Amino acid sequence: MILILESNITQAQKDKIKVRLSDEGCITREIIDAGRNVMGIIGNAKTTPDEFKAIDGVADAVIIKSSYKLVSREFKTQDTKVKIGNVVVGGDRIVVVAGPCAVESHEQAMAIAKEVKKYGAVLFRGGAFKPRSSPYSFQGLEEEGLKILADVREQTGLGVVTEITAPSQADLMIKYVDVVQIGARNMQNFELLKCVGRMGMPVVLKRGLASTIQEWLMSAEYIMSEGNSKVILCERGIRTFEPYTRNTLDLSAIPVLKKLTHLPIIIDPSHATGIREKVSPMARAAIAAGADALMIEVHNNPDQALSDGPQSLYPEQFGQLTRDLYVIAPVVGKQLDFDYLKKSKMINTIQATASKTAAFIGEYGAYSHKASIGYFGDEIEPVPMKTFKDIFNAVQTGDCQYGVVPLENSLSGSIHENFDLLQEYDLKIIGEITIRVKHTLIAHGNASKEDIKTILAPPPAFSQCKNYLDQYPDIELVPVKATSSAVKQVKESGDTSAAAIGSAMAAGIFKMNILEESIEDNPRNYTRFAIIANQEKSMEKVNKTSIIFSTGNKPGALFEVMKIFSEHEINLVKLESRPMLGKPWEYMFYVDIEADIEHPKLSYVMDKLKEKSENLRVLGRY
Repeated sequence: MILILESNITQAQKDKIKVRLSDEGCITREIIDAGRNVMGIIGNAKTTPDEFKAIDGVADAVIIKSSYKLVSREFKTQDTKVKIGNVVVGGDRIVVVAGPCAVESHEQAMAIAKEVKKYGAVLFRGGAFKPRSSPYSFQGLEEEGLKILADVREQTGLGVVTEITAPSQADLMIKYVDVVQIGARNMQNFELLKCVGRMGMPVVLKRGLASTIQEWLMSAEYIMSEGNSKVILCERGIRTFEPYTRNTLDLSAIPVLKKLTHLPIIIDPSHATGIREKVSPMARAAIAAGADALMIEVHNNPDQALSDGPQSLYPEQFGQLTRDLYVIAPVVGKQLDFDYLKKSKMINTIQATASKTAAFIGEYGAYSHKASIGYFGDEIEPVPMKTFKDIFNAVQTGDCQYGVVPLENSLSGSIHENFDLLQEYDLKIIGEITIRVKHTLIAHGNASKEDIKTILAPPPAFSQCKNYLDQYPDIELVPVKATSSAVKQVKESGDTSAAAIGSAMAAGIFKMNILEESIEDNPRNYTRFAIIANQEKSMEKVNKTSIIFSTGNKPGALFEVMKIFSEHEINLVKLESRPMLGKPWEYMFYVDIEADIEHPKLSYVMDKLKEKSENLRVLGRY
């Protein structure tokens, strides 16, 4: 059973409820879910739901029907996010865990860790205690292996994941590692499950070789019942009659779990397939199916690996896989962030007194809000603004540390206002993110499509949904500043004949109904956002630069500048012209190039650009 508590409940009232439940032999767990204060009850309470509803401070009492209580969506409707240092599993950013099956030596572990970090891994895996089918196989370096993992974390900044095989290892795990893993063979080792529940560390719980999803979730319930909610479910393949792979990777478990539980899901295609060339296809499929994270075995010399060499990717193969995932992730509303750890380090160097906020246009649920979460995760607080100029002002004055502004859409083109503001303000672009825009038609819960007389949305959204809107010529289109603002206005109006075009996220935030999904003309609808700041943040390595420049009004002036890029084989990915502020018929050119233009090796290029340009300014390196 769960109790939904009143928002104004006092601590004394809570304590009274807990004492009553304790006297009845029940355990309580308290969480905040979708803005509600929820108290979960574990055990057979003698008090009935109707009796609970009569208690001061209790808004409602709901019986959880599933056998797994704390793990279920009935207990917690919002997705759980498990924080591991600066890494969050279960958010918009895909988490990639990579490393060898076993820690074999300090040199081996460190070399692989540096390679996988270079290619986008944010956590390092490696076994120190290895339960093997044969007692004669390599069993791991034990505590020495844990010491090596701790040194990997110290030198690379990667959090470390390793398997715990017995309760007696708990103190060592707490001392040396960041995440403990329960292996498939131990999924129903209930004493071990209770042990890691009491440890309170993040736990990766692997599915047993022949376990049902129900049994798997009940094992997670053991951990959570001991007070540890930091559980990540790992699908690593189940044993079937099919002999062509080591196991059968059950990708259908991902959508099933997403409906049944709030816990994040990691997929291990290495153990699932047992065959190197099968790992990458199944990893790609897992992300497409909605997985939150991947665990990939990588070895720099797999032919000589002491365990699981045939399923381990070479570092270069792992690098190709993460590049593929970078492209796939936005299609399902996720991001693979190659700068995840650098970004977190940069954010955490901000003084505690400074504003750790990012300004975006519209209301919560806007695509700009989603872009902010995709880029920063939960480390930066998104702050809504009414206009783009408000965003630039907030960053310029320091009221907000960052700004998130859309620059261009793949269907409707450039957002010219923001290019003009980049010209006007002395701010720096420090990063970018591209997200897929899936428009939905949103209205009140009791409204139908036949009721709709007006639709609110910003002009670019109307443009992106033109084919859909052309089917309803009698509906009035009302322009507003942002999609989330449109949803808010429809919500507050109470008008069942009004609808808005916006994101599914906005519909959820404002508790509105989605009448129709994916109404954009083309599924390849992406918006690129720039992250702006008052000053350039130091990044060890950048691969893109944005500049603006002007040329004299003479034939071939622009060609002379373009020739510099061509001669030095620097790729231009965008060229945009905009009128110069206050100078009719004169233009500034915005250019994005795939190079660090301020790198010492390109100083000659910068000198030539200054020579051929009347004005030149670097907008950002990222």
